[in-house]
Amino acid sequence: MARIGYARVSTADQDLETQLAKLKAEGCSIIRSEKVSGASRDGRAELATVLDFLRPGDELVTTRLDRLGRDTRDVLNLIYECEQKGAFVTVLDPHVSTRGEMGHIVLTVLGMVAQMERRFIKERQREGIEKAKSSGVYGGGKRRIDRNSIAILRHDGVSPTEIARRVGCSRMQVYRVLAELSA
Repeated sequence: MARIGYARVSTADQDLETQLAKLKAEGCSIIRSEKVSGASRDGRAELATVLDFLRPGDELVTTRLDRLGRDTRDVLNLIYECEQKGAFVTVLDPHVSTRGEMGHIVLTVLGMVAQMERRFIKERQREGIEKAKSSGVYGGGKRRIDRNSIAILRHDGVSPTEIARRVGCSRMQVYRVLAELSA
């Protein structure tokens, strides 16, 4: 039986260290992490690896429920997949596990609250953007990736995987930028 930790942040400029430290302190023998949005499972290769690796009696540990996903249905499906493999899911904050029946109920409610909170945040953000646009102060979001560096590195023959490592983004983002630049 293994305790497998999973950590995730949404953007390349966010830090995983706090989550990784908590998972290590919790005794996770294996920890997988990634910097990718939790809006869906698309592009979350490390999560897919963890799910493939789970064996009966294993435990998937994460620091917070929203690290597994933003959508209640997706999180519940993920928990169901773990259970089908005979594995458990444990969330550290607040400490809840699927080892008991009450844990299922609590995780379901927490998932619904997280999804509702996300919708409220998006709604407030949208309202703020509209207000800023109407007063002429909205300039759009900042680009997080240096597109010029990607173009130069690729021109110098650097592979997309290496570019992603150097720039601090996913390989898929490198491909998207290269496609935009060539269009």
